[in-house]
Amino acid sequence: MSVLKKLAASAAMAAAMFATPAFAQDDVRIALVVKALGIGFFEAAAEGAEEAAAELGNVEIIYTGPTDTTAEGQIEVINALIAQNVDAIAVSSNDTDALVPALQRAMQRGITVISWDSGVAPEGRQLHLNPSSNPLIGNMIIKLAADHLPDGGEVALLSATTTSTNQNIWIDEMMAVMGDYPGIEVVATVYGDDLADKSYREATGLMQTYPELDAIIAPTSVGIVAAAQAVVDAGKVGEVNVTGLGLPSEMAGAIESGASQSFAIWNPIDLGYSATMLAYELSQNGAVAEPGAEIPMGRMGSLTLDENNEGAMADPFVYDASNIDQFKSIF
Repeated sequence: MSVLKKLAASAAMAAAMFATPAFAQDDVRIALVVKALGIGFFEAAAEGAEEAAAELGNVEIIYTGPTDTTAEGQIEVINALIAQNVDAIAVSSNDTDALVPALQRAMQRGITVISWDSGVAPEGRQLHLNPSSNPLIGNMIIKLAADHLPDGGEVALLSATTTSTNQNIWIDEMMAVMGDYPGIEVVATVYGDDLADKSYREATGLMQTYPELDAIIAPTSVGIVAAAQAVVDAGKVGEVNVTGLGLPSEMAGAIESGASQSFAIWNPIDLGYSATMLAYELSQNGAVAEPGAEIPMGRMGSLTLDENNEGAMADPFVYDASNIDQFKSIF
């Protein structure tokens, strides 16, 4: 009996030793790679990714990114994820083309790769999730300024980096519809690199260079907050309206002070949720990214892909004094 007991105990120990690794291997590891850590928009997206992971039940989210908004920093992060052999990488890129070789290596290793928010070139990913339609966003950011300039006026753009895919596309789309807004003149475009201090300095410089400036349009959640603060500090509330894309939690003070009359954004929680669901469908459920495909996104419905394997999640939503209190505690 003692021998049998020893054999049984050994078998139990062996089973226990192998049980944990087997369970760990069943977890699907999805890496949410952001432009830079410490940005509220992306932290909210990570909340959405965790919501999707909890709904799916067997997903581990790896929330990661560089400390600053550079392609080099993201390439280091991607190479580390390839070494970890994650199941999927969902990236909001700092550069359209620079990340492609690293992401191609990931796909060659069998890792699912999608981009979201800010895309990479088609050869570097399987699909791209736009937070909204690029033409709708481009029109929205100029409309937000023009709505408060019935007689026209001077506006300037404060963007992220010169290579930021999404901001550049939105600005191009904005310029394409400028004919619909007679009297509005774009006097300058500057770049704050999604750094609060640099964005603040660039906004201050715009007001000094263009004393008749009526609005600053910042299609970046970092730049819009910094520009609003620069307007307050310059004593130009009521003279220069700051608008663009921002988070309600970060822009509530600007709405209350009058530095911003209105701004827009999609829900970043929904965006992180949708990106995670798409990565899971491609890596685990056999979904294929091809033109015309409709890929499930859980509670967000499905993503319909165009000829470039891109799709839009939802329309931008406008926030102003009438609704900011409703949303400022959410994201």
